[in-house]
This record gives sequence, C-alpha cells and structure tokens, in this order.
Amino acid sequence: MALDHAHPLDVINVQPLAGKLHEVKTHSLLKTGKLQLMRLVLAAGQSVPEHQVPGEITIQCLEGEAVVSTRGLSRSLGAGELMVLPGGEPHALKATTAASLLVTILLNP
Repeated sequence: MALDHAHPLDVINVQPLAGKLHEVKTHSLLKTGKLQLMRLVLAAGQSVPEHQVPGEITIQCLEGEAVVSTRGLSRSLGAGELMVLPGGEPHALKATTAASLLVTILLNP
C-alpha cells in the first residue's frame, strides 16, 4: 500500500506530540521529486545507526533531545534547535529522551 503523503500547498502539522509521543511512529510527511520531509520519532535511548544520504538534510528537534553524531563530532539537539548536514555525510542519531525530529532531505542533488 502506498504511503499517504501531503501534497505541495497542503498544511502539515509538525507541532510537538506531547502526550502522544509514545503512540506515534516515524513516518514520511511529504515526498516530491526533489524533497522528502519525515517526522522521526525515537524513544529514550533508541538510536538510528550510521548511514548517509546523497542530498543535504536538515534535522530539527521538535521535542525532547537527541544526539547527532558524525565521524568528526557529536552535537546535542534540543527542542527548537536545527542542524544541517552536507550531502553524503555519514551520521547516526540517538535519543537522550523521547524525541520527535523533523528531517528534510534534498533528493536527487
């Protein structure tokens, strides 16, 4: 079954999940030919192993706290903070607390 994505010009709710944080799973919000937007939901202590994507990405912490690690550094992201990773940059994530992150990926760079 195909994922139900938003379309350009749709309004997408990315408010913090608060009490529903533990009920929601990671999901793709929007995907066009050039852009993908995902809400990444991690339980405290949960991690995403090192990986890379060809295009630039942004990772914005909507709630909670997570650590983004590259081969050269680790940075903690708290609610309201955002970072940009260059395309091809190997990175991993680990939630310090339950967290919701908005990830934007530039496709087909």
